[in-house]
Amino acid sequence: AWTRAQREIGVLAPEPLSVGDLFAGALLPGLMLVGLYLLYQIAVARISPTKAPAADVEADENAADAPGLLQALIAPLGLILAVLGSILGGLATPTEAAALGAVGAVLLAGAKLETAGRRPRAIALGLAGLIAALALEALFDLRLGRSDPPVADRAAIWTAGAACLAFAIGLGDSLRRLHRAGVLTTVNRETLDLVAMIFTILIGASIFSLVFRGLGGDALAADALAAAPGGLWGATAAVLAVMILLGFFLDFVEICFVVVPIAAPLLLANEVMSPIWLGVMMAVALQSSFLTPPFGFALFYLRGVAPKSVPSGAIQRGALPFVALQAVALGLIAAVPAIATWLPARLFGGDFPM
Repeated sequence: AWTRAQREIGVLAPEPLSVGDLFAGALLPGLMLVGLYLLYQIAVARISPTKAPAADVEADENAADAPGLLQALIAPLGLILAVLGSILGGLATPTEAAALGAVGAVLLAGAKLETAGRRPRAIALGLAGLIAALALEALFDLRLGRSDPPVADRAAIWTAGAACLAFAIGLGDSLRRLHRAGVLTTVNRETLDLVAMIFTILIGASIFSLVFRGLGGDALAADALAAAPGGLWGATAAVLAVMILLGFFLDFVEICFVVVPIAAPLLLANEVMSPIWLGVMMAVALQSSFLTPPFGFALFYLRGVAPKSVPSGAIQRGALPFVALQAVALGLIAAVPAIATWLPARLFGGDFPM
């Protein structure tokens, strides 16, 4: 949308916008949202303790103590930091980081399985190899084919090769364990179902967009946005409001594929609006689709794990304050665009507006 908008206003070589820019732009707003949620929960617990009673740890046999909880969190948190850190640090593209997350999850899942009391030493070796390869990539130049690389780089290349071999051994052992446990088949089937669903939505949304443009709908949308009170910022507010309303009835994937190709190029066809800021604003607006009935996915997830004594109406009413907090976050990002644009500028540079 950014490239198309820039070409329409005569910029034939626009500043490239990557998924890494959007990841970096979403980091601080995401942490801000988490902070707002935590503050709200602390306030509720202080004002009305009966709504947030303390857990009875002694009566729960499955409750973990602090060291056990920390040990359980280290591995998944490390994987998350490795994936996001490789993107933000410029070590990997988002696609490569996704592959890193996938193989890391396979290794961790294999390590969790108990197979005839055997310790997953090969998987531990694979994890060590993966960590070593990432560290060597960050510290040395591992490019092959150079005529006379430094001694340190040559040693690092051989070490990285050994680390990759260890990683391959651990990954193979983990896949074998998961296959024997029946986990791998189920995960692959669910992944294919999800990918098929997303691509079906993408094809349908693309057909809708083509028909919409063929019938002159993009011109009508441009006229409607141009006539919106408040100019560019009023049009932006209108688009965000439409996305929030669509969240009551559509999944966020459908909203992205239908609304963004139509509205985003129209909003970005100027020299004052940052595509990173607009992308983050749209992402925060789409958060409401997870919490707004009747199709809020988070509500269904909570309904599935909540006791039967908790009515669905109570769950939906309980989600309303969090929707309000998302609206507060939208206002804060709109008032202070640097919340979304500062980190990408520091990490990747770029000459985007705002």
